[in-house]
Amino acid sequence: MNASLDDRLALLAEKAGIDVHWRDALDRPQTTSPDTLRAVLRALGLPAENASDVDASLQRLDEEGSGRRLPRLITADAGSRVELPPSPRGRAWKIASQDGAVVSEGELPSSEREVNAPALPGYYTLSLGDDEVTLAVAPSRTFGVGDIAGARNPWGVAVQMSSLRRPGDGGIGDFTALELAARAAAEKGADAMAISPLHALFAAAPERYSPYAPSSRLFLNGLYIDPARTSGEQTVRAVIDTHNLRQELAELEWLELIDWPRAARARMTILRSVYEWASVDLAHSDRFMAFRKEQGEPLERHARFEALHADFTAHGRPGGWQGWPEAFHDPASSAVAAFAREHSREVGFHAWLQWLAAQGLEGAQKAARDAGMKIGLIADLAVGADAGGSHAWAHQGEVLSGLSVGAPPDALNRLGQDWGLTTFSPRGLRESGFRGFIGMLRAALAHAGGVRIDHVLGLKRLWLLPHGVGATEGAYVRYPMNDLLRLIALESHLHRAIVIGEDLGTVPSDFRDAIGERNLLGIRVLWFERAADGGFVAPSEWSNKAMATTSTHDVPTVAGWWSGRDVAWRKRTGLDDPTVDEAAVRVGERVKLWRALCASGSAWNEDAPPAPDDISPVVVAAARHVSQAPAPLAIFPVEDVLGLHEQPNLPGPTDAVHPNWRRRMPDSSSRLFDGPIAHAVCATIDQTRNRSR
Repeated sequence: MNASLDDRLALLAEKAGIDVHWRDALDRPQTTSPDTLRAVLRALGLPAENASDVDASLQRLDEEGSGRRLPRLITADAGSRVELPPSPRGRAWKIASQDGAVVSEGELPSSEREVNAPALPGYYTLSLGDDEVTLAVAPSRTFGVGDIAGARNPWGVAVQMSSLRRPGDGGIGDFTALELAARAAAEKGADAMAISPLHALFAAAPERYSPYAPSSRLFLNGLYIDPARTSGEQTVRAVIDTHNLRQELAELEWLELIDWPRAARARMTILRSVYEWASVDLAHSDRFMAFRKEQGEPLERHARFEALHADFTAHGRPGGWQGWPEAFHDPASSAVAAFAREHSREVGFHAWLQWLAAQGLEGAQKAARDAGMKIGLIADLAVGADAGGSHAWAHQGEVLSGLSVGAPPDALNRLGQDWGLTTFSPRGLRESGFRGFIGMLRAALAHAGGVRIDHVLGLKRLWLLPHGVGATEGAYVRYPMNDLLRLIALESHLHRAIVIGEDLGTVPSDFRDAIGERNLLGIRVLWFERAADGGFVAPSEWSNKAMATTSTHDVPTVAGWWSGRDVAWRKRTGLDDPTVDEAAVRVGERVKLWRALCASGSAWNEDAPPAPDDISPVVVAAARHVSQAPAPLAIFPVEDVLGLHEQPNLPGPTDAVHPNWRRRMPDSSSRLFDGPIAHAVCATIDQTRNRSR
């Protein structure tokens, strides 16, 4: 390739939103390779294999940017000026609310292309001559903690949904266990309970259980349904006896680690039997059909996918929809329609699971609020979805193909990461009028008082990897950040829900200021709040525009860090740096942490830190330390409230090496915070956060 073509390729990449030049986690300049640029451009529908390809793709981008084709959606800030795209059908314009009422109208002079946006946030229809565009008018900021009546320096607990226990749960957490946990936390003074993603996984593949690798972010995981809540204990007991499941369920319930395939088979066996019984209850069926009608085509496509996936898996075609016969690749095809008719009971079953799951989550949020929580549940929104899953099949025009989401080498993983997920295409977002993104936000906020957006850096750019390359061979692709932030602010306002963004990793220099201006909270983690000399930053210096926490599901717990359990796991799994004696380094790190805890008044006797196996004083002191941060909200993982050593997930190793997403709580949800460590931790958090009850 000659230099001229290199320049043209770089020009095309930049116009397509790909960063040719970028800076890594250590602020070192990096350049994306030509091979990676071509692969990413190809996946974005912009071929660049040779000079003629590059010229044709550049011309296509120029035509798309000319404004000849109206967008489906425009975003604006309430009361601001809206720049209108050129309309081929005249200069007359009109803005109408969703109920059809005209808000404003007029005719643009030939020299103007701007009108005033409505003062009230909401969705409007903007008419330009005979053309119509959706106008999303956002408030200046997201709904915040300060907007919640009665919330004063609130705090909460984070839990992994599947880890929760209750008597008779059959080996996996459910919505009833979540209700009990929320009530128990509220009794200790918590105003929020952050939960792991509840996205739909693959019912026919229970071995695929990572909550951050879903089939769809529009729907829920049916495994979290408590069958007794829909049909009663007596019916469930009869079903269990019919299928001889009593001993199996008892064994699963007492396991320290979740056996996902066995627990899923048992719960689905019960749910299928309950479904057969429920279908003869006409009133029950009528309520279900009303839900099904309200959810419409998206639900039908998801239910059909689940039925198709189960059928093809049973007939030797496991994996994603790309491995199905060609006739079933299009969700609107006649083959899919015929299958849905022939397997209507199975399709109905998967739609029914969504109905029950929605009721279960709604009930848990109601229980949290009724128990006194000002916020209640905080949902978690995964960064992407499986490319072979329901969402990618049902909405192919909106998502990336041939690329997966990951992260370059950083403090969390020195080798970089390939998460094996797809997500929205920046071009697909615009072409679809952001329909899928809005639907995803609404699904997350439907039954919650807030949402945590995983890897919120993706609002600005994502590290995308062409299939088949190493995690370091990706490229940053830019996203329409202003549009996405406005839509988040609008949906947050409409749902009266707070928004938290996981802004850890390689963070662009201006990113945190940008989300802070929109009142979207970042996250500050004890382990990463360090000074230039490696010491721990005083909590008074932490950000007042971010949620504060001791740890996350991907990093060591306080007890695990203090005892060196994480060091042992890193060495065992090959994630350690062989040139560094991490155990020896940790000795000095403990001294630094203890000094910081003493300096903040959270601990005493600076010259005598506790021994590595004496975790209680450290766990309590760390909670007090973080509670002093000026954060609008502090969230503490339940593992740090209970003083547990093991973290839920260790990024990198397979589940066969480390039991990711399999750990269960040591006690049932209703008694979860009754132990001495939990009692002390909750008390010091509540007192330090200056709560009054």
